[in-house]
Amino acid sequence: MPKLPNCPECNSEYAYEDRGLLICPECGHEWSASAAAETKAEKVFKDSNGNILTDGDSVTVIKDLKVKGASNQIKMGTKVKNIRLVDGDHDIDCKIDGFGPMKLKSEFVKKI
Repeated sequence: MPKLPNCPECNSEYAYEDRGLLICPECGHEWSASAAAETKAEKVFKDSNGNILTDGDSVTVIKDLKVKGASNQIKMGTKVKNIRLVDGDHDIDCKIDGFGPMKLKSEFVKKI
């Protein structure tokens, strides 16, 4: 007998199948068995060259970036250490010397 997945709502292990649906007896949540088979893939963050980025990497800015509200811009070649990857429009949270906390798009950096 194949092991059924846990409930996505309450993580109960007592889910059962009934007419093509999986049902949780504890919270009453129902979901399709085909949707349970599909695994949710994590987003892969890549730099401008296609290298995979991970938390804690160091990157270099590949073009001059204008900063809204600042009188100067981030120059090409600026090194950024210890990046943190986040979901959203801007993929990278970091601190840049002289600018402070910033959000960058992964398409404008390359891994060192």
